[in-house]
This record gives sequence, structure tokens and C-alpha cells, in this order.
Amino acid sequence: MDTSKGKYKKKRQYGHIVTISPVMLWMIILVAVPLLIVAGMGFMTRGTYGQVEYKFTLDNYKMLAQPIYLKILLDSLGIAFLTTFFCLILGYPFAYFVANVSAKYKVILFMLIMIPFWTNSLVRTYAWIVILRTTGVLNSYLMQIGIIHQPLQLLYTNGAVILGLTYALFPFMVLSLYSSIEALDKTYLEAASDLGASPVQTFLRVTLPLTMPGISAGIILVFIPTLGLFYISDLLGGSKTMLIGNLIQNEFLTARNWPFGSAMSILLIAITVIFIVIYFKHSNGQEIEVL
Repeated sequence: MDTSKGKYKKKRQYGHIVTISPVMLWMIILVAVPLLIVAGMGFMTRGTYGQVEYKFTLDNYKMLAQPIYLKILLDSLGIAFLTTFFCLILGYPFAYFVANVSAKYKVILFMLIMIPFWTNSLVRTYAWIVILRTTGVLNSYLMQIGIIHQPLQLLYTNGAVILGLTYALFPFMVLSLYSSIEALDKTYLEAASDLGASPVQTFLRVTLPLTMPGISAGIILVFIPTLGLFYISDLLGGSKTMLIGNLIQNEFLTARNWPFGSAMSILLIAITVIFIVIYFKHSNGQEIEVL
């Protein structure tokens, strides 16, 4: 009897391995191996004609400490922070409203969130060019109603880049917040009201702490992609906005300096890993207390 139970347990263990092995193989081939190649290439040398010479060097990582690249990194982090801030400030009220409306209207509002995903993000970014350029829809309308007398420079600015990034990543923030707000136990809100708490106090001391996991997840889902969406800053920022994603693209495709581009890619991955570790450190195994 014990032998049969042991065989059954072994079969179950092997069954789990067989089940996840295709996913593990897929991740190894398409994620782990390319990542190792990029990491190794960061220590190689660029040849005279743009080829990769397999000579070990640390110069690529030393170059990252130069002021010009540090400025690009800080600008990227600043724009990512502002984009995340605007997504959170605009997304929380919308997600809260969607989570508390009737099921009939909830479907309609969810469709409004999902409709942008039906169109390629590059096409939607071109639409913002039509709206923001000097002869675009917004400037033409403002001049017609007499608010301005000459076109404003709205396109090719950091503001346009932040607007485009906020528009592109807004649904990710809303969906994360909605799932957290929807799971909120309404009895806590009723108890706070019975104890004499005002709506503002209830929100700050009950709703906000209990929905913090959704806020943290939304911040991660917005902040990290912002660092890599180079095409939005290319189209809406032009040559005036250079983010780390644009720099990596230029090093690989224009300057043909693959070792330095790889070093910057590893830096970006390291920043991403740091934020993910911070998120899991503050979310796993901790119960959120209602103040």
C-alpha cells in the first residue's frame, strides 16, 4: 500500500513538471537566452565599422556615468513619474466610479476602457499629432473661438510626450485600480460612517489603505513601460525629447553600437527589477491595517 502511494506521489510530481515544461522551455529560449546574450554583449567592444568584437571591456558601463547619459536617465525617470502620477490621479476616480455603478452601466464604461486596445497604439499616437500640431484640431478650434491669436507650440514638447504616455497607459492603471476597489469590503465603509467619520476621513483612513495593492500594481504597470515606449517620445517629442528608450534604439539601429546599447538595456532592466522587488517586498505577506 505504501509503495503504491509513493508511486502515485511521484507521478503527481512528474505530472507537474510535464505540465509546466513547455512554458519553461518557451521562457528559456525566448527570454533567458536572449537576456544572457544582451548581458554578455554589454562587455564586448564595438568595432570600427559597427561590428561586435569579442574583447572584454568595462568601458560601456563606464560611459553610463557620463553627465549626458545621466541627464537622459533622470529625464526618463521624471517623465515616467509624471506619467504615473497623472494616470493615478485621473484613473482612481474613474475606477472608483466604475466599481460603484450598476451592472448595466458598468459594461458600457468597461467598453470605453477597452476600445483603445482595439486600435494599434502607433495609430493612436499619430492621431495626437493631428490634434496637437500647429495647424491641428486643437489650435484651429482655439483660434476660431478667439482664445488665442496664433498657434501654440503643443507638439514636440515634454508635455505632449507625457500626454501621449498617459493616454496609452491609462487603461492599465484603471484596470488595476478597479480590481482592488471592486474587492473592497463595503462593511468597513458602513462601519466608518456609523462611527461618525466624514466621507473624506473614510476615504483617507479606510478606502485608500485597503486599495493600496491595486495602486501599487497600477504604478508598476505604468511606470515600467513608460521607460521603454520610445516611439511615443519619438513622434510627440521629436528631437527635443530623448529618453533612455530612444537612446537604446538609436544605439542599436543608428549608431550601430550594440555593446553600449546592451549596457543601457541592462541598466533599464536593473531599474525595472528594483521597482518590482520593492513592490513585492511591501505587498507580500503584509496585511493592510485600517487606521
